[in-house]
Amino acid sequence: MLVGRQSWRFDKSPIIISSAAVGGPFEAQSPLAGDFDVFYDDLWIGQDSFEKAEVKLLQYACEKALEKAGLQPEDINFLLSGDLDNQITSSSFAARGLKIPYLGVFGACSTSMEGLAIASKLLDNDGANYVMAATASHNAAAEKQFRYPTEYGAQKPPTAQWTVTGAGAVILGRNGEGPRVVSATIGKVVDMGISDPFNMGAAMAPAAVDTIETHFNEMNLEPDYYDLIATGDLGFTGYAIAQELFAKKGIRLKENIYTDCGIMIYGDNPRVLSGASGCACSAVVTYGHLLKRMRKGELKRILIAATGALLSPMSYQQKETIPCIAHAVSIEYVQ
Repeated sequence: MLVGRQSWRFDKSPIIISSAAVGGPFEAQSPLAGDFDVFYDDLWIGQDSFEKAEVKLLQYACEKALEKAGLQPEDINFLLSGDLDNQITSSSFAARGLKIPYLGVFGACSTSMEGLAIASKLLDNDGANYVMAATASHNAAAEKQFRYPTEYGAQKPPTAQWTVTGAGAVILGRNGEGPRVVSATIGKVVDMGISDPFNMGAAMAPAAVDTIETHFNEMNLEPDYYDLIATGDLGFTGYAIAQELFAKKGIRLKENIYTDCGIMIYGDNPRVLSGASGCACSAVVTYGHLLKRMRKGELKRILIAATGALLSPMSYQQKETIPCIAHAVSIEYVQ
C-alpha cells in the first residue's frame, strides 16, 4: 500500500528466495570476496568486447540465482534489469538469452533497488508468482562510455571512483524461506549543479539523504530501527558529505549502522581512489555479502539506498549538470 507520497509498504512482504553475485578479477581481491558466487579471471570473459563481457556477467548471475532457487527460466514471470550501457543493451541482450518476459529499467547505479522495489510491488499486487531483478556493470565499458577508455591511462582526481565489474541477481517469490522485502521509498531527482563526472559521490549524496529522510518520515521510523543502513556507491567523498547533511537535518546515524557499498567492496585499496561505483556495486554487496549476513542471523533489518547519477555522454557534452536519484528498499529477516 502507498504510505505518504512516495513509499510503499508491502503487505505480503515478498521473499528473497535466492540471490547471486558475480565479479571480475579485481573484485576477487575484495574484502568481501568470500561472499561472491564466482569470479572471472579476465575482463574479456571470452568475448571480443567489454560490452559483450558485461552481457555474460549478467546472464551468468541470473542463471546462478535460478540454480540456487531450484527454478527454471520458464518459472519466472518477469525479469527486471538495467545497466549503464547505451539503451541498457547488456540487460536486453541477457534477456534475449534467458527468454524470460522482460522489463528494462534504468536508474544508473540506483538500478538494483529500483528493480527490487518494482519487482516487490508486482508480487505484492498479485501480479506475478516469481520475479527476478538484476543488474550489471563493467569497469572498462563504463570508462569508455562516460570518461576515457582505460587504454589511455588518463590520470584521475582523488574524488573519482572505480566502476565494479560484476553482476547481481535476486529472485523473489510469494512463499518460501528467506529475507523479506518490507517497504520501499522511491526517490526524487535532485540536482545540486555539479557537472564533474569524476565527482559522482558529491553529486549523489544529497539525493541519498533526501530519500532516506523521506523513508524515515513516511514510514514513521527512527534511524536505529535498522541494524544497518547502506547507501549505494557514494564512496568516501560522498559518504562524508552525506554524514554532514544528515547532521544538519538532525538525523543521527551511528557509524556502526550507516555505511556505503562503495566503501565496503574494496576497503582501503588505494587504486580505487574515492571508492567503488557502478550498477553492480550495491547489487553485489547486497545480494552477496549483506543477504549472507542476514541468513546467518547477524542482521535482521537493513535499508539499502542505492544511488544513481542520471547523466549521459550527450548531456555531459551539452554542458548539463548531473541529476541524481536514490531508491531505498527495506529488507527484514526474522527467523
